[in-house]
Amino acid sequence: MAQEQTYTPLFHEILDMVHKVKTKSDKVRVLSQHNSDALRWVLRSGLDPAVKWLLPKGKPPFIANDAPDGTEHTRLSREYRTLDNYISLNGVPAKPDLNQNRRETLFIQLLEGLSVGEAELILACKDRNLAKIYKGMSVNVAKEAFRWDDNFMLIK
Repeated sequence: MAQEQTYTPLFHEILDMVHKVKTKSDKVRVLSQHNSDALRWVLRSGLDPAVKWLLPKGKPPFIANDAPDGTEHTRLSREYRTLDNYISLNGVPAKPDLNQNRRETLFIQLLEGLSVGEAELILACKDRNLAKIYKGMSVNVAKEAFRWDDNFMLIK
């Protein structure tokens, strides 16, 4: 007997759910239900002031992947590990040997591999626009949902 697969929502779909619910407790619940290393790291990259993006502000020139969500592209749940290419943490670049031209080229390739929604999400993280795009997606909601302290670390 074939095992039924359950659909795992893309990160932008999770944040759309957060956006649609009204109360903080519901927002926390939605994020908590989808808690993963990948989601925490993506959101931390857009919320933690210690994380600095080593890329210019704004939307880079890239060709959006217009394949329907869930098909023909990569997912942030897998690609989140490559975010080290684009950030510094507490002023220390995660990949100091990566030159800026290569960093920007890799970022464009990342965006082109993601669905439109996930590409927009990572751009919102880079430009610190999460709360503008996903109303109610705040530092406090993330801290409560993921049990983060003020340094965005898990509370033991």
